[in-house]
Amino acid sequence: MDKKRFIILPFLLLSLLFQLSFRNNGAEPDLRSIIITQAEQFSLQVDSLNIAAQAWAAGKIKPAALRRQLLKTRNSYKGVEYIVEYYYPEHTKEHLNGPPLYHADPYPYKQDAYYSMPAAEYVNSAPLDYLEKDHYLDSPKVIAPRGLQVLDELLFSGEADTQQALQLTGELKTKWAIVMQALVKRKFFQPFEIMEASRQELIRIFTLGITGFDTPGSQNALEEARAALQAIQQVTKPLVTASRVQPVTRLFSTANTFLLHAKDFSTFDRLTFLKQYINPLYKVLLQVHQQRQLTTSEKLTGKPAPVNYFSTNLFAADFLNPYYYSLLKEGQDSERLQQLGKKLFYDKRLSRSGTLSCGSCHQPEKAFSDGMPKSLTGEGNNTVQRNAPTLINAVYADRYFYDLRSFDLEDQAGQVIKNHLEFDTDFPAILNKINSDTTYTNAFDRVYNNKTKPVSRSQFASALTSYLISLRSFNSSFDRYVRGEKKTISPVVKDGFNLFMGKANCGTCHYAPLFSGLVPPFYRESETEVIGVLAKPLQKIVDNDRGRAANKVFQEDLSIYEHAFKTVTVRNVALTGPYFHNGAYNTLEQVVDFYDHGGAAGVGLANELPNQTLSADSLHLSKYEKKAIVAFLRSLSDSSVIRKFGPQIGNRETATPKN
Repeated sequence: MDKKRFIILPFLLLSLLFQLSFRNNGAEPDLRSIIITQAEQFSLQVDSLNIAAQAWAAGKIKPAALRRQLLKTRNSYKGVEYIVEYYYPEHTKEHLNGPPLYHADPYPYKQDAYYSMPAAEYVNSAPLDYLEKDHYLDSPKVIAPRGLQVLDELLFSGEADTQQALQLTGELKTKWAIVMQALVKRKFFQPFEIMEASRQELIRIFTLGITGFDTPGSQNALEEARAALQAIQQVTKPLVTASRVQPVTRLFSTANTFLLHAKDFSTFDRLTFLKQYINPLYKVLLQVHQQRQLTTSEKLTGKPAPVNYFSTNLFAADFLNPYYYSLLKEGQDSERLQQLGKKLFYDKRLSRSGTLSCGSCHQPEKAFSDGMPKSLTGEGNNTVQRNAPTLINAVYADRYFYDLRSFDLEDQAGQVIKNHLEFDTDFPAILNKINSDTTYTNAFDRVYNNKTKPVSRSQFASALTSYLISLRSFNSSFDRYVRGEKKTISPVVKDGFNLFMGKANCGTCHYAPLFSGLVPPFYRESETEVIGVLAKPLQKIVDNDRGRAANKVFQEDLSIYEHAFKTVTVRNVALTGPYFHNGAYNTLEQVVDFYDHGGAAGVGLANELPNQTLSADSLHLSKYEKKAIVAFLRSLSDSSVIRKFGPQIGNRETATPKN
């Protein structure tokens, strides 16, 4: 007995010391309790929503009662959104809170049971993020959306019927239970994950929350933003260091009060909210992370992330990491490589005709566009298929061209080189020219220490990519104001930004801070939209370009991609007209009118474009509101980047993608 007591006692002491150390250093037990409680509260609301849908179907309650329960459920979801979307982004997008649009099924499965369980059982065995995508794989198909955003749009538009409500709330209950089970199985929620998830949620609140993206029907965005802020304040509280308690608490409190006192969605001052609350919270939570000396997921995995975690401002020049989007990595880049890429960019000799370079269609003074509806080819007066977009910030995308047919910058350049309407040549011919030019070979030698080796295709592509990566612009007057480097901004610009991010719905496709279709908060997916561009502004004829559906990418010839085009950035847009993929709109005023009228469907062409994703409803913008939006768009021009690249260039020329 004494011997057993002698053996057990040290183990008890070690266990106690371990628990004390664990509690003092990690705060994991507190975090887990908070998260599971938040998740359980959402589970109760999901159950209540499903019960309410059943009651509505039985005629026991009015639709208004179901809508009230939906608002409660959505607010509760915002209380757990930060961690659910951090761990299970695919599952969340597909089943819990994805956009209300028909889309390609991310997991088209057959019902065959040739694995360990039937397919229907397998898809409910774990979050979508964890399923083996080759199990039961079927051919691609288009499916209807589901989840909270769909319910929000249907119930508040009055378009939902009882069967839809029952189906959607029932599926929500099933798919949420999968996530709930996964959360409960997690023994630990690491402090660094909580901090990353919380800062990610701040991005989401600003880019997808207060823009109305998440609430297409109810526009209950401000109340939901409060719920999301309260949730991350609660979960980060155990991690906040003593020196940061007061500023963190004050910021959360005043942000909550600011939202509470806002009059309504349309008049909400989003710019003040960004400057005084979102950006300061984003910065102070980083300081908490650093003071606790926490690691990051990027450091643990060794893989670059799209968002630079150590950036302190959503509009900082270093907010996104350009090297995440390129085959060229930061350690391989250099000033010498960039200058070499610049020389290639403006060299007409690389095209077969000797009359085109990348700079022909992408001219610095026009923000690297060319001012043409469609760029001229090297042969006569023919044009290419589409308008030449700006190359400034073009690196920030996961796919390229208007139709998303290219998956990296290097391939994009390769397609221009081979296109018979553009460079009309190939890599062997270009490399032969380069290797026959001692100026080029000496320059490549200095970068790569080639010595007697010929310049390779990858070296050529890396040099050109390096120059394209350097074409970044986050120094407009608007950027400087948001960062506090400029004290004032015109009231009409402020109004324009608030309209862009609110009533006018621009920010629900042109996501901040790039104001492009790179989807927040992860910034790793480039989005296409069917907005119904007309052949000419005043003609009721839909432009006949099939867009993404004709990109020849495997499994993308789908109905939802007919006339779908990449959402390009509106930064420097005042310099890049004419506009849209067909270059048919000459002024920003025409573009704003186009959106105000609801695209093709809005002018009576819904039958010709049944899959339009732009709302056909008029925005009912006043003359002043249209003027304000244009003023904001003009404030995004970055004169510093034009000065940086413009004066040193002699001839203007043609190359990288126009589409």
